[in-house]
Amino acid sequence: MKGSNAMRAKNIIDLTDLSLEELTAVIDQALEIKKNPAAYADRCKGKILATLFYEPSTRTRNSFQTAMLRLGGQVIGFDNPMSTSVSKGETLKDTTIIMSGYADIIAMRHPMEGAAKAAALYASCPVINAGDGGHLHPTQTLTDLVTLKDQKGTLEGLTIGLCGDLKNGRTVHSLCNSMAKFGLKAHFVFISTKELTMPEYITEILDHSPCTYSFCDSLEEAIPSLDVLYMTRIQKERFDSLEEYERLKNVYVLDPEKMKKAKADLIVLHPLPRVDEITNEVDDDPRALYFYQAKCGVYARMSLILHLLEETPAQGITFDGEDASFRCPNPKCITKSEGYLPHACHKDGEHTCCEYCDARI
Repeated sequence: MKGSNAMRAKNIIDLTDLSLEELTAVIDQALEIKKNPAAYADRCKGKILATLFYEPSTRTRNSFQTAMLRLGGQVIGFDNPMSTSVSKGETLKDTTIIMSGYADIIAMRHPMEGAAKAAALYASCPVINAGDGGHLHPTQTLTDLVTLKDQKGTLEGLTIGLCGDLKNGRTVHSLCNSMAKFGLKAHFVFISTKELTMPEYITEILDHSPCTYSFCDSLEEAIPSLDVLYMTRIQKERFDSLEEYERLKNVYVLDPEKMKKAKADLIVLHPLPRVDEITNEVDDDPRALYFYQAKCGVYARMSLILHLLEETPAQGITFDGEDASFRCPNPKCITKSEGYLPHACHKDGEHTCCEYCDARI
């Protein structure tokens, strides 16, 4: 997906489509925008962002739109595919081709894993993955990194607790994947039940990085050692069984009693929305930064949009491993609903993986 080091990434499907140098520049620029947003007010004048949201969103969609408007640009798109020609059977390919002809940049959210990468095959403008099923959420990770750099002054040497639905949480997958692949040293504490534990492919990525990790099934036990606590909700929409969801939904709840055991400089993050996993009383604790984190998402997305629109982009996505006989085993892969897509795979160590959703066979 990446061009040579001298070329800029055209699409952001995964945050690691940026080089470490580019990531650092985007984070630094986001913090500069935070300090002086007026200086960036007309940088995207005459440009159009298309937000194509096939799945509900509050923060991601609105922060993308706010980011573009604050840069002086305009916004088109949809937040309900049933109000578009998708309801008539229009394919992802056709929607993408049409909308990329209207816009200068696309932000896409989709419930199927690998959808943003599939769209990028056909788009004539940059595509940003705004979340593809339980797979990746690179702009949330960028938001998290901007918040960490702003609050901790560094991205390295931190003990980060990830709590809740680590199996289905695209935000925690993206955070671990990005920190590992960028060589940012951290210790992760995975706080979850066995049913919701971090997928093996993520721990294998961490095994080949400077990062370390441990497992814990008790938030109360883990919290005293943490510099950062990243809470996540148990995602009802990712469960096949309502019974299983009801059994697990309130296993981890952060409340003032647990906060008493935490470090004075702990910061609590959450990608939101929350349900019951953080009590309202915690909101008054100065260490609770999840609403501030959401605000940082606007600065992060402003910086990323500028990076993609103001630099000479690399070429679009091409696959080295097209294989007409390959079939992805993941039932939630975009290839299952968009049958025209070229079948492709890549090697990840000893594993053969789907080019779209990274599922292993």
